[in-house]
This record gives sequence, structure tokens and C-alpha cells, in this order.
Amino acid sequence: MKLIIASNNAHKLVEMKAILGEFFDEILSLREAGIEHETVEDGSTFLENAEKKAREIAEISGCCAIADDSGICVDALGGAPGIFSARFCGRHGDDEANNDLLLEKLEHEENRRAHYTCAVVLAYPSGETVSAEGYFYGEITRERVGKNGFGYDPLFFLPEYGCTVGELDPEIKNRVSHRAKAIRALAEKLGKKQ
Repeated sequence: MKLIIASNNAHKLVEMKAILGEFFDEILSLREAGIEHETVEDGSTFLENAEKKAREIAEISGCCAIADDSGICVDALGGAPGIFSARFCGRHGDDEANNDLLLEKLEHEENRRAHYTCAVVLAYPSGETVSAEGYFYGEITRERVGKNGFGYDPLFFLPEYGCTVGELDPEIKNRVSHRAKAIRALAEKLGKKQ
């Protein structure tokens, strides 16, 4: 059975192959599968966006497809930026501007608690889906620390590690992140299905 990842992110490909490889004969990125498609992420939750992406790619390819959607949710901002994490500043993927805006909004806040959320959905060509979510808890620092990772990682402090995700060894991040937790939870559900 073939699985298409609704992404061209090389890191996601490696991570998903490592965790889901036992369930599929072949795991391919969109590029490797020869698919050029951009899903409009207009859902109101991470799960809705992930499901929409997975269903569209399953329908286009006739294969199983997996997609995820993730972002950071800050307690003092009522869960924002949430599904708008990548475009918090109004432009998609501008990490610097997104981080600047988050620091500005939290400037006078004492409550710095936050968490990353990842929803992952596997869609079968039949229309059936299996989903899971993963979470990564921490707090927002007052300045960027560390050069690893991307997005809000230099601002996301992990008390149990005593550092930001931006300082965390990438191998450790890949084991404990919200995405890794969501994919492992999905693998557990697939194992029970078999």
C-alpha cells in the first residue's frame, strides 16, 4: 500500500517514514508522487485543515494520504495565533515578523504559557479517515534564544529541558515535538486497526 504525504517538507517525510514505514510499502512526498496541488486551508481548526488536505490528496492520487496542520496557541491570547500561526503578521511564513508580533502582544503579560498543537489525518481512497493530535507544552520567552528549528522555536521555552526549542538538539525535538506525538498516536491507532 502506498502513502502520499500532503507536503514536500523533507523533514516531515523522514519523520513519517520512520514512524509509519511498517504500515506502508512506499511513502512519497507530493513531488515524488508527481502531484502539484495546493489545498486552501480554510478550516476553523487544525483538524479540519489536516483532514481537508488529506482527503483532497487521497482523491487526486487514489492512494492513502496523510496531512498535518499545526501551530502555537498562547494562553494569554485566548489560544491565538492558533491556525493562523504561519500568517500571524498577515504574511505567510514570515517567521521574524510573526515572532516580533507575538513578543509585542505579550509585552506586558505575566502569563506566558503556550503549547504547540499538531493534528494529523490519514485519509483512505474510500473516504475513511483516522486522526490523532499531539501537544508540546512550554512558555514564551521575552526574547529569541537559539538558532535551531523554525517558526516560534526561538521563543518557545521548555521548562523540563531548561532551554528554548531553538536551543534544543534537533534529534530530541523530533522525538518530543507535537508532530512526533501526533504521528506516534496515529501509528498506535493503525496498529490496533490491523
